[in-house]
Amino acid sequence: MSIKTVGLILGGGAGTRLQPLTQDRAKPAVPIAGKYRLVDIPISNCINSGIRSIYLLTQFNSVSLHRHIQSTYIFDQFSPGFVRMLAAEQTPTSSIWFQGTADAVRQSMRHFMHGDPDFVVILSGDQLYRMDFSQVIKEHMERKADVTICTKPVPRREAGSLGIMHVDGKNKIVEFVEKPGDTPRLNELRAPMYKDERYLASMGIYIFNAGVLSDLLCGNDHPDFGKHIIPAAIHDCNVYSHIFEGYWKDIGTIGMFHDANLELTDLVPEFTFYDTAAPIYTHMRYLPPSKINCCDLNRCLLAEGCIISGHRILHSVVGLRAVIGEGTVIEHSVIMGADFFEHEKAGVSNDHIRLGIGRDCYIKNAIIDKNVRIGDSVYISPDGKQDGEQTAHYVVRDGVIVIPKGTVIPSGTRL
Repeated sequence: MSIKTVGLILGGGAGTRLQPLTQDRAKPAVPIAGKYRLVDIPISNCINSGIRSIYLLTQFNSVSLHRHIQSTYIFDQFSPGFVRMLAAEQTPTSSIWFQGTADAVRQSMRHFMHGDPDFVVILSGDQLYRMDFSQVIKEHMERKADVTICTKPVPRREAGSLGIMHVDGKNKIVEFVEKPGDTPRLNELRAPMYKDERYLASMGIYIFNAGVLSDLLCGNDHPDFGKHIIPAAIHDCNVYSHIFEGYWKDIGTIGMFHDANLELTDLVPEFTFYDTAAPIYTHMRYLPPSKINCCDLNRCLLAEGCIISGHRILHSVVGLRAVIGEGTVIEHSVIMGADFFEHEKAGVSNDHIRLGIGRDCYIKNAIIDKNVRIGDSVYISPDGKQDGEQTAHYVVRDGVIVIPKGTVIPSGTRL
C-alpha cells in the first residue's frame, strides 16, 4: 500500500528573540554551522525520511528564505518531489495574516490537502536535530493513533518552562500542561518509564492523520497547536507520544543559537553534519577551498572560500567567504562570513574598510553577521555590558555581543 505523506514546516513568527539576526531575514533563513540555513535541517530530515512533498509556511521577511529554497531544492523531472513556499495571502475567505501555528496550517490546507495525503507531518523551522520520520509514522500506524507528538525526556530543572505530556503505560497521552513551573503539580506529570526523574516535553513535531487534522482545524478559530489544538485532541482522539532520545535543540534565542553553533566544534559533537547516511542538504556554491596563512586554529568549524591570516581562532565557527586579517584573535564566536567576495561587487567598499575583519582585532563571545566590515585594531566583547544594551554597531543578548548584518566598524573602535 502506497502511503502519501506531506511535510509542513512552520516558518515561525517575527523571530524577535533572535534579533538582530532576524532583522532582514526569516528565522528559518538564519545561517548555522558556517554554510547551512536553519530550514535545511527539517527539509533534509523530510527528504531522508522519504517525504518529498514539502511545504514551507512563512510570512515574515521571506525574500531570503524564498531565494534559498528556490536555488537549493530542485528535484529532477523524473521525481515528483518539491519544496514549495506558502506565504500568508489574502483570499475570499481570509484577509488576515497567520494568527498562530494552527491558523497558518488552517489557511494553507487548500494547497497541501488537494493531493489527498494520508499523513501530515508538522515541523518547526528553527530546531537542530536528526530524525527518521518514516519510523515515527510506522509507530503511529501500529498504534492506530490519530495524532503522534514527538517528545524529549528532560530533567526537572528544564520541565517547568516547557509543555509537558503526561502518558500512561502504553505511551498514550492523557494530559498536556503548558509550563507547569517547579510546583507540586509537576510531580504528577513525571514520565513513568524512567527510573530517574524525567518529564516528556513536546518538541513541536506532530504527525496527524490528514482527516483528523482537517476535523480538528475546521470549524474553529483557535490559533495555536500547543495552546489549543493539542489539548483538545487529547480528549477527543487517540494521541500518543513518540519518545526521542537523540540530540535536539531549539534555536529560539541568541544564547541558544550561539551555544548550538559552538557545540558543533567539539571533536565528537552530539549533532554532526558528517553523517553520510542522513546528510544535511544546502545550496551548492562551488566555492574555492579556504586559505589559511600562519593562523593557529583550535576547535574551529571552517567553511569554504575563506582567507584566514589571523593570529589565533579558538572555539569558533567561521562562515563562507570570511576574510580575517593578520594578528587578529577570535575566541568563542560565530563569524558568518559574506554573501560575495569583495572583487565581485565593485564600488561597495565603505570608507576604504574592506569586507571582513581587519588586522590586529580581538573578538570574543560574539556573533558577526554577514557582510560586516571591521577595520584594524578593533576590540569587540560583551564584557562589562548589560543584557539588552544596543547601539548602531551592536546588540548584547544572553551574554553575547551581536554585530548586525552589513555593519561598518571603523579602525580603532572598542565595543
